[in-house]
Amino acid sequence: MRILHTMLRVTNLQTSIDFYTRVMGMQLIRQHDNDEYQYTLAFVGYGDESDGAVLELTYNWGTDQYDLGNAYGHIAIEVDNAAATCDAIRHNGGKVSREAGPVKGGKTVIAFVEDPDGYKIELIEKKNTLDSEL
Repeated sequence: MRILHTMLRVTNLQTSIDFYTRVMGMQLIRQHDNDEYQYTLAFVGYGDESDGAVLELTYNWGTDQYDLGNAYGHIAIEVDNAAATCDAIRHNGGKVSREAGPVKGGKTVIAFVEDPDGYKIELIEKKNTLDSEL
């Protein structure tokens, strides 16, 4: 078994596709309109779906607001350098909600950004193998 995708409901499909591709560096893998039930699905990710999990962006036609609720946490993405990634995201118009720094009570460097609908994305800095051996 493996995780295939995580579905996020979005209020503006093109804005969300632009964020995940242009700001977060993902690729638009595929997109499909369902005229009968009035929704569009767009799948984005860092590689082919056969190799890893992707995000399914679901746009229900005519819906311009969702209640994110208080049960949703975040999506986590590994990055080489959390501070540099925050700078790049900010430069490309993205919102950084927590600057890069150590997680509370630990040493792992993390940061948080938000997508256009307010979904939180945690950036987790890849550990240097030399640091982890010390």
